[in-house]
Amino acid sequence: QVQLVESGGGLVQAGGSLRLSCAASGCTFSSYAMGWFRPAPGKAREFVVAINWSGGSTYYEDSVKGRFTISRDNAKNTVYLQMNSPKPEDTAVYYCAASRGIQSDIRGYAYWGQGTQVTVSS
Repeated sequence: QVQLVESGGGLVQAGGSLRLSCAASGCTFSSYAMGWFRPAPGKAREFVVAINWSGGSTYYEDSVKGRFTISRDNAKNTVYLQMNSPKPEDTAVYYCAASRGIQSDIRGYAYWGQGTQVTVSS
């Protein structure tokens, strides 16, 4: 069974920094593109950022470009989301997910973590 487990969420002050991690097991990790998603209140999960199988290509939603950075370490079966200068509007549960190819469409992701809460205070 493919399992994804997020960690690193918590309370951070606006303008600070936070790093989320997502550890994978039960799969050949380097075969998958990985993405991060978050829901707005009362809405479905929406795309934030994705990275291809090798880490050579990334794709960011405009609102986080220049502030968030996605990376991966295939030797550790882990993908990261570095959040620099987060804003209160970034407050959400963040989910990592695995796909067979880099994309922004939530329907392309077959495996999901349980989510980790990020709260940004002003």
